[in-house]
Amino acid sequence: MSRIGNRVLTIPAGVEVNVNGNKVTTKGPKGTLEFNFKDENVSVEVKGTEVHVTRKNDLKQSKQLHGTTNSVINNMMIGVSEGFKRELEINGVGYRFQVQGNKIIISAGYSHPVEVIIPEGIKVEMPDKSQNELVISGYDKQAVSEFAANIRKVRKPEPYKGKGIKFKEEHIRRKEGKKAA
Repeated sequence: MSRIGNRVLTIPAGVEVNVNGNKVTTKGPKGTLEFNFKDENVSVEVKGTEVHVTRKNDLKQSKQLHGTTNSVINNMMIGVSEGFKRELEINGVGYRFQVQGNKIIISAGYSHPVEVIIPEGIKVEMPDKSQNELVISGYDKQAVSEFAANIRKVRKPEPYKGKGIKFKEEHIRRKEGKKAA
């Protein structure tokens, strides 16, 4: 029994969901998203203001994709109505973010600044002109999370001094350094 797969999704106000075969399209005030689910044993139906995801049999692949399909459609509806955001924080002496046009310049302790191009559909801003924080937002959860993870990969936080780029809600477990004899 899949609790996530069996959950009935309520369509938010201002969002339109269309199902055409194996293709689900959501339209809302923030944009349009499409999703192609591959399994013929999973079906998606729109009944009034509700979306129902059902599976036709108990094959292992159908069970796996039942909950996944439900979650992806739920994230699409939330994304086109409210949007998603990830917050990053950089720690270290001389470490900072700069947003210039459609790219982010990251100074993270290397001999050169690292430039990352902002993809289409993603908005990047620095709250309160702080050079240590970055807010990434957009309507596609996967794109926002992937872009945030790629920025974090520039300099992952290290456990001894805590220097590096981390998610705002992330907690870095600190290690004790070597002791003098």
